[in-house]
Amino acid sequence: MIAYGLSGAMTRLEREGPIFLGLVGIGQMGRALLTQTLHLPGFRPRVLVDHRPERAKKILLEAGFSPLDLVETSSPQQAQAALEAGKTVLSEDDSLPAQVGMVDVVVDATGSPEAGGRIALQAIQEGKHIVSLNVESDVVAGPLLTRMARQAGVVYTGSAGDEPGAVMELYDFALTMGVTPLVIGKGKNNPLNYSSNPDTAAEAAARHQMNPRMLASFQDGTKTMVEMTAMANATGFQPDCPGAHGPAGGVNDLLRLYRTRQEGGILEHYGVVEYVNGVAPGVFLIYTTPHQELRQELAYLSQGEGPHYLLYRPYHLTSLETPRTILRAVLYGEGSILPAAGAPYADTVAVAKRDLKAGETLDGIGGYTSYGTILTRTEAKACNAFPMGLTSPGVKVLRDIPQGTILTWDMVQPDEDSVLLKLRRQQDALEARGSL
Repeated sequence: MIAYGLSGAMTRLEREGPIFLGLVGIGQMGRALLTQTLHLPGFRPRVLVDHRPERAKKILLEAGFSPLDLVETSSPQQAQAALEAGKTVLSEDDSLPAQVGMVDVVVDATGSPEAGGRIALQAIQEGKHIVSLNVESDVVAGPLLTRMARQAGVVYTGSAGDEPGAVMELYDFALTMGVTPLVIGKGKNNPLNYSSNPDTAAEAAARHQMNPRMLASFQDGTKTMVEMTAMANATGFQPDCPGAHGPAGGVNDLLRLYRTRQEGGILEHYGVVEYVNGVAPGVFLIYTTPHQELRQELAYLSQGEGPHYLLYRPYHLTSLETPRTILRAVLYGEGSILPAAGAPYADTVAVAKRDLKAGETLDGIGGYTSYGTILTRTEAKACNAFPMGLTSPGVKVLRDIPQGTILTWDMVQPDEDSVLLKLRRQQDALEARGSL
């Protein structure tokens, strides 16, 4: 089999020195990534962290590792010695991968906003590349982490394979063709249910072997809003309206739906990020060109008569595409998706999922108390909206809040021990000074 490009680079790395990975989070995505990189040339997943280390241990033993190959420790010195001896380290301490000298890249697959902020910060401070599958954390403090990583000479990036990363491939493809993107977006594969919670999602979650909180975050729209916010911050595109339109439709409906109202569509303007019920797990980009020669060529290539055209990718393979991001970070110092200059352009803000009472606490993404919706950054600042990614169980509600109300900073008492809160405050201060 002939290898070239990134696949050829993997073969070369296998000969010359593979990439040592620190992987935090052995849940659904982490398990797949671990299994995959155990068998890919050029990769060595060697520091594996989870609150249940036995999950990683099970995968390793099934892959043929001996128990003698595995060392459980939270000591950076012991971990380094184990790696030098050719062993693999298991730990419950998510700070460990950043502290081990032989680790080249830290991968965050936790899905926890707070853990994501902490893991990214530690990796950057220790001079490690950080690949984040944690979009929930990125939309809170990604612009600051991008700035810090650049100053430290490392890469902070989201992952290929997640929907924002897949959209960015279409976006880059369009720009290199010399055409003008108008709309970027993703599919949603379940009806929007703002009141979804771990109890209502439990039965379906069990059928799909999912965490019910994760499924609830899909059903209540928070995950979609977070992903659109990441797309917005990477491109400068913004939601056309709070929460975006989210119409129902198939691939053949996209060009008809996503026109301005004056043209018979649903949009107020172009340069927007959107979602649609009906094309999941796909992502899409609508573009145009003013050049008649290009329009004629596109018509010849069966792309339609224009003036708008569609790029559509019918899949995104989540963590299975992450090795591509790791390779780009290590070999070329590039990311798959990261906040652009001028970000943030949008925010995912918290909305009361039910009537909230003074004195109770919030419970995070996919919980019982709040869901996320996307606003432009200008709108979020104007109403002092509280970021959904900061709604941890340590956040106290200060007064009664009716269902459907956007939570604001003055309605809650944030968790002052939160690393992600500190990062967000630092980002907000830099944004206010125009220094991001």
